[in-house]
Amino acid sequence: MKKLEIVKVGGAVVEDTAALSVFLDGFCASQGLKILVHGGGRSATALAGKLGLEVKMVEGRRITDASMLEVVTMVYGGLVNKNIVAQLQARGVDALGLTGADLASVRAVKRPAGEIDYGFVGDVTGVAADSIAKLLEDGIVPVFAPLSFDGTTLLNTNADTIAASIASAMAGSYEVSLRYCFEKEGVLDTEGRVIPRINAAAFARMKSCGTVSGGMIPKIENALASISEGVNEVYIGSTLICA
Repeated sequence: MKKLEIVKVGGAVVEDTAALSVFLDGFCASQGLKILVHGGGRSATALAGKLGLEVKMVEGRRITDASMLEVVTMVYGGLVNKNIVAQLQARGVDALGLTGADLASVRAVKRPAGEIDYGFVGDVTGVAADSIAKLLEDGIVPVFAPLSFDGTTLLNTNADTIAASIASAMAGSYEVSLRYCFEKEGVLDTEGRVIPRINAAAFARMKSCGTVSGGMIPKIENALASISEGVNEVYIGSTLICA
């Protein structure tokens, strides 16, 4: 099988011009087939604040009403995505910016309202692996925004989930490695030391005692799920290591 690297970049790296430039230099230097998935939550939060919209988060996941959906669509699918694509093209990489609606590449259903109503948030139901593979084999680097598609409407979907779902779907045809890159060295314990390996039992303990919280929770949940679905390896750490 050919190797495929799927990289999700998020956190402060996406918001910082210099850090993003360093990351993209490393990403472009990496050889072989690759897919980039990006976040941009801080930019969305900043724009929402300017528009006077309240931001609500639950365990790192954004509550998305109709107004917030407009904000994340503009920021994720527009400003952040196209800025990254432009920078990749400037470095000689043929990149194509995508949301889940493009080629119906990341399909989802709106999350049912339960104890928490997340609003216009999508739970991924399928990935168009064959369509994505055609892009890869044509020498194109897909750049995915964290927006899925229910057949009619774009839905806000955690970027870690998008990356893991794509990785799992592509694992049937490629030897897939998934990398979550952000500004920290990795998952840290209460004394700030990197935890070298995490399994499901260890994650449950860390979550219950508060060692991990916020956006790190969906990141590790998705990492563990992708491993169980055939992804070869998952790495969580800094952009310098990933580069």
